[in-house]
Order: sequence, then structure tokens, then C-alpha cells
Amino acid sequence: MSNYGLFVRFTLRAGASEAFDALIRETTAGIQAHEPGTLVYACHEVAGAPNQRVFFELYADQAAFEEHERQPHTRHFLSERAKYVEKTEVDRLQPYAGKYPAGVEK
Repeated sequence: MSNYGLFVRFTLRAGASEAFDALIRETTAGIQAHEPGTLVYACHEVAGAPNQRVFFELYADQAAFEEHERQPHTRHFLSERAKYVEKTEVDRLQPYAGKYPAGVEK
């Protein structure tokens, strides 16, 4: 089985960054505690673009991503994010080369 990855860019509504970031901290706590199949869930601010957030997500496989989507903390994030997000762009990734955490198949 191969990994499943996403690159997500959120454009936040004006003044929404603090509340969005709090929602993300809450969500990532659930991911860390309950999702062994989520290998990387990295959230970043974008230098020079205060209303942009980018996420790199790497799952053990498609099933791990689907399990992530079923989690209560993820469902809460998905239902709440519309309050803070103006635009969402998602690229589905197919890893083929690079440096990955130990034990992660390409």
C-alpha cells in the first residue's frame, strides 16, 4: 500500500486567524492522541500572507485518511471551519520520492 497525502491552502476571512488557529490546535490534539495512521499533519502560517494557512497531511494509506475523516475532532473542524475560511484549495498527492519519517513507505 502506498501513502496518501494532501496539500491544503486555506484563505482566512479578515480577522479570523486567531479563532481558526485555536480550532486547529484543538483538532491537532485529537489527531495526535487518536490517529496512528496519520503520519504527518503539519500546519503552517505563510510568511507575508497573514490570512493564509497551509497544511501538509500524510496518511499511511487511503484507509487511514478515511479514518481521519470519521474522527469526532475532524468532523468538528470540518463543520466549524466555514466560519473562518473564505477559500479552500486541496491538492491530493501521490508520494514517489523524498525523505520521509522512519518506517514510512513511499
